[in-house]
Amino acid sequence: METHGFLGGVHNVLEWISRLALLNILWIFFSILGLGIFGFFPATAAMFSVVRRWSLREMDFSISSTFWKAYKKEFIKSNILGMILTLIGIVLIIDVYYLKQASSFIQQLLSVPFLILSILFVCMLLYVFPMYVHYEMKVLQVLKNSFFVMIMNPLSTLMMLVCGAGLMILLSFAPPLLLICSGNLVALLITRPAMNAFQKINDKQQERIVQNGKRQELINQE
Repeated sequence: METHGFLGGVHNVLEWISRLALLNILWIFFSILGLGIFGFFPATAAMFSVVRRWSLREMDFSISSTFWKAYKKEFIKSNILGMILTLIGIVLIIDVYYLKQASSFIQQLLSVPFLILSILFVCMLLYVFPMYVHYEMKVLQVLKNSFFVMIMNPLSTLMMLVCGAGLMILLSFAPPLLLICSGNLVALLITRPAMNAFQKINDKQQERIVQNGKRQELINQE
């Protein structure tokens, strides 16, 4: 029997809390199951697969089953993606160390370009997993298209960045909450704006195709 009114609202809130808690626990458990290094990226891909379905307003499915299937399916490919991202991150960290040891002239020369590159990399990361689970693409295509989507949607990117940073700051004041709401909330915050950005680009491409078709018709008529 459906519950309405105040009790219905409480029921919905509790149901969502249980869903989010289950998803976060699965994410943490399967990250550890893959020895951390090899488990984090497939577990993150699996988490975004679940959140993507929620963003598409699909609710009637098994979270555990969907997570496990995505984890198995994406284990190798997501780790390849993860290794590339980790390598880029390591290079950036080495650059930071190099800049600290360099002369003041080198620091003044390279600090701003390096800061811009670092910000672009972090912003690109916001789109990597939403794009990875939304499209069937090769790893390098995911990285390339994530970068272009980030560049083409500065407002969405800024909103995702601010919300994600704000959430991490709030959670830092209550570390025990990280067990039930950390990665899951970040995924929720960035998936919907990312998918909206994907849709805008798809709409523009469709418009371009229609316009090109009309142009071709006019040419043929002439």
